[in-house]
Amino acid sequence: MPGGTRMADEGTDYDLIVIGGNAGGLSVAISSLRSGLARVRVVEPGSAVAFPELVPENKIEVGYGEQLVSIDTNDDHLVVVTSQRTYRARGCLIAQRHRDPAWSPPLDVTLTDHVSVDVLPDWLNDRDILVVGYTNKAAELVAEAAAAGAGVVMAAGGMDPGQLAPAADAVLRRLERERRVTVLFRAVPDEIGADGEFPIAFFSDRRTPDLEFDHIVFASERIRPAVGELGVSDSAIASNKVWFLGKPEEGHDLPTGHAWEIGNLLAEACFPELEVVAPPSVVQRRARHESVINELREESYNATITAFEQRHSDLWILRVRPDHGDTSHIPGQYASLGLGYWEDRVDSFVDPEIDEKWSKLIRRSYSISHPMFEPSGYLAPPDTEELEFYIVLVQSDENHIAALTPRLGKLQVGDRIYLGPKVAGRYTLSSVQSPDTAVMFFATGTGEAPHNSMATELLRKGHTGPIVSTVTVRNWQDLGYLDLHRHLEERFPNYHYLPMPTREPDVPKRYLQDLIRDGDLERVLGGSLDPETTHAFLCGNPAMIGLPEEEDGTEVWPETTGVIELLVERGFTIDRRNQPGNIHFEEYW
Repeated sequence: MPGGTRMADEGTDYDLIVIGGNAGGLSVAISSLRSGLARVRVVEPGSAVAFPELVPENKIEVGYGEQLVSIDTNDDHLVVVTSQRTYRARGCLIAQRHRDPAWSPPLDVTLTDHVSVDVLPDWLNDRDILVVGYTNKAAELVAEAAAAGAGVVMAAGGMDPGQLAPAADAVLRRLERERRVTVLFRAVPDEIGADGEFPIAFFSDRRTPDLEFDHIVFASERIRPAVGELGVSDSAIASNKVWFLGKPEEGHDLPTGHAWEIGNLLAEACFPELEVVAPPSVVQRRARHESVINELREESYNATITAFEQRHSDLWILRVRPDHGDTSHIPGQYASLGLGYWEDRVDSFVDPEIDEKWSKLIRRSYSISHPMFEPSGYLAPPDTEELEFYIVLVQSDENHIAALTPRLGKLQVGDRIYLGPKVAGRYTLSSVQSPDTAVMFFATGTGEAPHNSMATELLRKGHTGPIVSTVTVRNWQDLGYLDLHRHLEERFPNYHYLPMPTREPDVPKRYLQDLIRDGDLERVLGGSLDPETTHAFLCGNPAMIGLPEEEDGTEVWPETTGVIELLVERGFTIDRRNQPGNIHFEEYW
């Protein structure tokens, strides 16, 4: 193509010329006008733009039926020539797109009068239309059919709302809100059949019934036209004033951008006087579509929050009831909870790689806690209908961004959640065979969750030996079950609760290891720490537990002495899968 050909300094002056009135072109026109550009014109080669209602709403100037002829430079301006007019412009966006010739429908289908690609039937009023696709083109077809009075379902399996052009995103949300369109964000038909002349879409997922339609239209993948077809000169390309809608292509060094970002990219390149505002993040744009989040929840969650008690802002006791099955478990075991990355956080941190993870589920294992008492005042047995969990907010920083607990902190009674199908764990009381055995529990923070259940179970079954439950926390307020433990002490003389806050001004700073070193446990137990008649259970911070590592057949202890090392010095042995002992542990990372 010619490079740098000078054209006569003529034509109407504009800030921005947009070639193509599709979703991306309209988005840039609207954002440019809102940013302060005075003169913006959309050049549309056809007789209509994608979302006609946006033209008067946003006072967009549109030239219909104008075919692009050429784009060249003239001094510091572009000269854009169409089949009808010539424009002088400071910048130009080529938003035109056409069907990718390599694309085909995502399933084996025969095109008929009732099944098509990119083309809606002439008559739409009161027709049932299925649009299959997840692109801006799919949104354009949906809007056109809905505007003509059709009943529209959009099978958008795989759609990422955060990647839609802002105009397509806004129109689709409006149509959903007005109940003129049903969007199935997670569903796509896997077979198209026919009952007589009308097509039937068959869905394999359990949530979507098989549906008959008057017409099914597949929205194709779109690509930009080749530069050689557009009449753009080399000097126009080199000016960095001509931008192209679409993803960057290998081997083409063209100013290019996705529909949701290109408005800002173009403004930074061509209009330095504008104060460019960063667009909402992909996560924020996705969150605007409540229906996609509801679909993800319906697909992923299988339980309901029945109680959510905040002991303080960062410490919670919650109860979960599954939709199906009981919650039978042995005291001390654990279950997994999960929430989607699509859920809000209580803090302002952004998860790493959130774009890729957004539709996935975060799962974490938590020891099952226990309410200890029934409403009647009797000791409560393990619940077979609900599970109780004791959870602290894991604080995030630049080096570690917690994923699940900042989302758990947003929950309320009635909210949905994922509960793992299995309750598991060998951290149980199975080794405590005699009712007069001494039992010691060591915990840090919410590590006392399984001990609440284990201690209650021992007392409920008439255990006569001494039971000591110790826990270290920062402050008194971090003891979520303090009152219940004190009630247990009042009811059962053999039960002792030793909480140890480390950051209270009126309490000497001590740790669980000090209880062993200083003889406190022996005084409470009423005798020496006898490994023949005593079992120790440790749950929580690995530093408190102090599990040794094996190197070349030799046990190497951590630099900081943990409870295990002190107990081993007293003759206790670590309980392992093939080597029973009387020190049992569960580490929280």
